[in-house]
Amino acid sequence: MRMRQSLAQFEAAFREQTAAERARRARLRHEAALRSRTRRVERVHKHGTLRFAFLVFAIIATTVLVTVAMFETLALLMS
Repeated sequence: MRMRQSLAQFEAAFREQTAAERARRARLRHEAALRSRTRRVERVHKHGTLRFAFLVFAIIATTVLVTVAMFETLALLMS
């Protein structure tokens, strides 16, 4: 009788441990997915900010070049 009881206890403990491991693996998988999603969002935001800064720089540079070219042409025509 004692042997059956200890074997039943061992099996119950094994089932509990298995269930706990499954829950732990599911939790770890979920946390890893959240970290991955967070990193991707940060990377997209960073790239978007860099693209916007480059766009602003390109617009300002174009404006300056066109203005300089316009005044140079005007100076040549007036001379």
